[in-house]
Amino acid sequence: MSEHYSDDYLKTILRGTKRIAVVGVSLNPVRPSNYVARYLGLKGYTVIPVNPGHAGEKLYGQTVVAHLKDIQGGVDMVDIFRRSDHVGPIVDEALETFPDLKTIWMQIGVVNLDAAETARARGVEVIMDRCPKIEYQRLFGELRMGGFATGVISSKL
Repeated sequence: MSEHYSDDYLKTILRGTKRIAVVGVSLNPVRPSNYVARYLGLKGYTVIPVNPGHAGEKLYGQTVVAHLKDIQGGVDMVDIFRRSDHVGPIVDEALETFPDLKTIWMQIGVVNLDAAETARARGVEVIMDRCPKIEYQRLFGELRMGGFATGVISSKL
């Protein structure tokens, strides 16, 4: 099942987001959750890492918290790096914890229609099966040859 999200819709979400809770973040720098969290932080978002197995440790200047309810202050987006069948309770906790939550974002391969319906019924935007890092790069002109952010491209090619 695939939903369509217009580029304008995705840009609006990314521009309106300031604080992101990344659920299921890994401290291993080769894991997608780690480099997505790092990238989003470098783009000016405040990223709060969430992983009960690493609570209290530091990641990119932020203390890892065990659960969403442990975050001080609100977040605009909850970015979920967990299996689809684990999303329901995460969304329930997010909705309970953050009354002003704007977006639930489920990573590539993560789709939970029931959780999406629950969030949307509360007025929260939902993106499934996408990555905010990839969408940011694509929408704001950072993708280069082959779909990778290659840095400076030599004119001597």
